[in-house]
Amino acid sequence: MKKPLLLAASMLVVGLGWSGASAAPKATPVAKPNIVLIVLDDVGFSDLGAFGSEIRTPNIDALAATGLRYNRFDSKAVCTPTRAALLTGRNNQTVRMADLPTNQRTDDMTRDRGEVAHNAQMLPQALKAAGYRTYGVGKWHLGPEYEDGKPGNNASWPLQRGFDRFHGFYLGWTDQYRPDLIEGNEKLPKPEKPGYHFSTDMADQAIANIDDAADKPFFLYFAMGAAHAPLQVPRAYIDRYRDVYEKGWDAIRAERFARMKKIGIIPDDTIMTPRAAGDRAWDALSDDEKAVFARHMATYAGFIDHADEQIGRVIQRLKDKGQYDNTIIMLISDNGAAAEAGQNGGFETMYRPSKFSFAQQRERIDDIGTVKLHPEYPQPWAWAGGTPFRRYKSWPYAGGVRTPMIVSWPSVIRDSGAIRTQFVDTIDLAPTLLDAAGASFARTVDGDAQIPVAGQSIRKTFRDATAKTRSVQYFELRGQRAITSGNWRAVAMHQHGTDFAKDKWELFDISKDYSESTDLAARYPAKLEEMKALWWREARKYSTPPLAEPPEIFAKRGRYVDAFPEAPK
Repeated sequence: MKKPLLLAASMLVVGLGWSGASAAPKATPVAKPNIVLIVLDDVGFSDLGAFGSEIRTPNIDALAATGLRYNRFDSKAVCTPTRAALLTGRNNQTVRMADLPTNQRTDDMTRDRGEVAHNAQMLPQALKAAGYRTYGVGKWHLGPEYEDGKPGNNASWPLQRGFDRFHGFYLGWTDQYRPDLIEGNEKLPKPEKPGYHFSTDMADQAIANIDDAADKPFFLYFAMGAAHAPLQVPRAYIDRYRDVYEKGWDAIRAERFARMKKIGIIPDDTIMTPRAAGDRAWDALSDDEKAVFARHMATYAGFIDHADEQIGRVIQRLKDKGQYDNTIIMLISDNGAAAEAGQNGGFETMYRPSKFSFAQQRERIDDIGTVKLHPEYPQPWAWAGGTPFRRYKSWPYAGGVRTPMIVSWPSVIRDSGAIRTQFVDTIDLAPTLLDAAGASFARTVDGDAQIPVAGQSIRKTFRDATAKTRSVQYFELRGQRAITSGNWRAVAMHQHGTDFAKDKWELFDISKDYSESTDLAARYPAKLEEMKALWWREARKYSTPPLAEPPEIFAKRGRYVDAFPEAPK
């Protein structure tokens, strides 16, 4: 039908006597790209195949093969602060989400309120104003726990923050077989469908949303539960890795390190950082511990494998509808791999020591991955997940903040499979996606001035491997601090309840030391003092107050006091 219409149009031009000199043909407007933002949970820098893992992620790897991988993308080291920065383009402290959401009403309007400021327009709100349909599936964790979705008590729920539809869970984690779900502003009963798994449900919902968008551009926020504990996935996916992890975390980390160098995701001169003194060597474990811990990791790997399969289903629907080439797919993880279960892992209940001996756990090993348990892998697996860095989720070192990032946009990106080495922070992603959509965050909404945006678009890096990105970014979480400036990064560890002035600072030249292996503070004291002063300037600019201990409300809930046992005392 299109060809006759074009022919008729050209005959009309001739009939009216128009010529190219008097009326040049108008360029066909480029359609706004669809946007799919995939957020994995607690997945470490080396946990995807495209970043050097042994875990099978063929669909994610295919995105990397036709798109770009970024090896200097930094999160906020824990879920909620990252998501707040991701969806607002502002530092999480600025939008009053220095840590997790609050669970009590408060008049506090500082960085520690625990509720995203309502004068910080979110990405779905900005895209909706630009003509997009907006959909969310998966994890939210950006609203106060006391909000229940009812009118007058749902201001932070997804529909009130710009989504046309939302299907997922409200808090930080949920059972993958019997999740606590919300749909729009309503709580849903627990699923009873045989064979149900939340990752599959997410993909089903995402596919329905793509179909619902019809001819309008759409934004899909695809925030998976994978691979946050509880580690739950059907047995077939666990069995794919049944023998893989019997060699232990030391061997897996060494293999990943070699593979990462081979594929170029880390520089050839990268130094492997050692296992922390508090993390146990695999060879020091008992046979029962080895059996249980290997199954933990096999389940984690299967969980990611299964999640990749669901991502593949969503991508296939885009291809089937002819929308894949003009869809931006951006994939990140919200923080480094999670070490919250300590040296012994978790078995029957999350965030609680197991009542069972390792011999008893081994007897029940086939229950791992099922609805019967809420297991967590032990801390050294998180160390392996963060290869080649030190530490893990919630820490200020690269092991806590550095995560994989992939961008695919076939109609624009020509440098297929390339690795980008520019520095990118979480706050830069929403401005980038809005830039690509020909939009921006509003300066005022309904007469209310919005908090200034701190992020900077990195769209130019899609085409230019040398395009400039930000050079300075500060970090703070639970008293732990870091500052990046050009090729330098400084990190300060803090012992809860002590004088911040006594914190130990370390200094790294990341142009020569990608893994932050060698502290140069003693060699370059003047540079360290310069970095410390810069940290304070940035903190005063973006945080009120610039530095504080976690409030009592958070300290009691999150075991934060014990989160950094090796901080200076």
